[in-house]
Amino acid sequence: MSDLECREFVERVTAFLEGTLGPEAEQDFVDHLALCDGCERYLDQIRQTSQALTDLPGEALPGDARSALLNAFRSGRS
Repeated sequence: MSDLECREFVERVTAFLEGTLGPEAEQDFVDHLALCDGCERYLDQIRQTSQALTDLPGEALPGDARSALLNAFRSGRS
């Protein structure tokens, strides 16, 4: 068993939720989760956020507004 640090835990959350961690990595993840309240809360927040985003309609913005926002993010402007 390895000692997974919080930073590594955060990096593996998506893979864990998607079920793509290998058996040893998943066990390390679960072991860390059992010992770290902060990471347990983080995982719960990610699950809640993911569920909330899943519940959103697919096309909430008109195409031109979506394009303008994506272009602004890509160019680094606020």
